[in-house]
Amino acid sequence: MLTLDIDDFMLELKDGAVKNVGPSNKQATVKMYDIEGVDVREYGDKRVKLAFEDEQGSEIEVALFPEQARAVADGLELLESESEVFE
Repeated sequence: MLTLDIDDFMLELKDGAVKNVGPSNKQATVKMYDIEGVDVREYGDKRVKLAFEDEQGSEIEVALFPEQARAVADGLELLESESEVFE
């Protein structure tokens, strides 16, 4: 399941074209649940890409620099040692 919450978002649809309307101060929150697939791969020369797919085929991709990817890995290791989630 994918949820998308976009604040202050408005689009104009004219002659089949979609165009942003209003100021460029928009914010978005994306959440994905019930992940069916996870992929980790190199992205460009300096980043790592995490790709997630749910049961309906929705996808989220996140590109991280190595230190950000290491922080995610370290956080997972810490959570694994302290939480019952991984038991």
